[in-house]
Amino acid sequence: MKLKLENIKSEKAQELANLIRSYNRSNREPSKSESLNIYIEDDCGNLIAGIVAETFGYWLEIEYLYVRDDVRRQGLGSKILKMAELESFNRGCKYSFVNTFHFQAPEFYEKHGYKEVFALKEYPYTGKRYYYTKEL
Repeated sequence: MKLKLENIKSEKAQELANLIRSYNRSNREPSKSESLNIYIEDDCGNLIAGIVAETFGYWLEIEYLYVRDDVRRQGLGSKILKMAELESFNRGCKYSFVNTFHFQAPEFYEKHGYKEVFALKEYPYTGKRYYYTKEL
């Protein structure tokens, strides 16, 4: 038996991820996982805003919500979030989950009814990372 340390992404790292996913699937209740991605493009097809998320069982899990700087504060993020929440509700979701850094959008999510579950302080050194949930 050998103990090894790697400082790179490797095939072994991917193999570990696949092993834990397989283990988790075999030990949890069956659930449907489905992508939920919404985009807004300008007339030239350039991405200006969007959300990358997944519905998983009763949960909407938001991975990214982005609005380009020059079009912020025009309601695009709110429109995208509401659309994602409605679609996930129609898929049978009851809850939503998101995490965000202190410089990103904590106030945005709070304005939309998200409640802080916990925060990591000094993340990665001097910042904060917030974790929010919401009942849909």
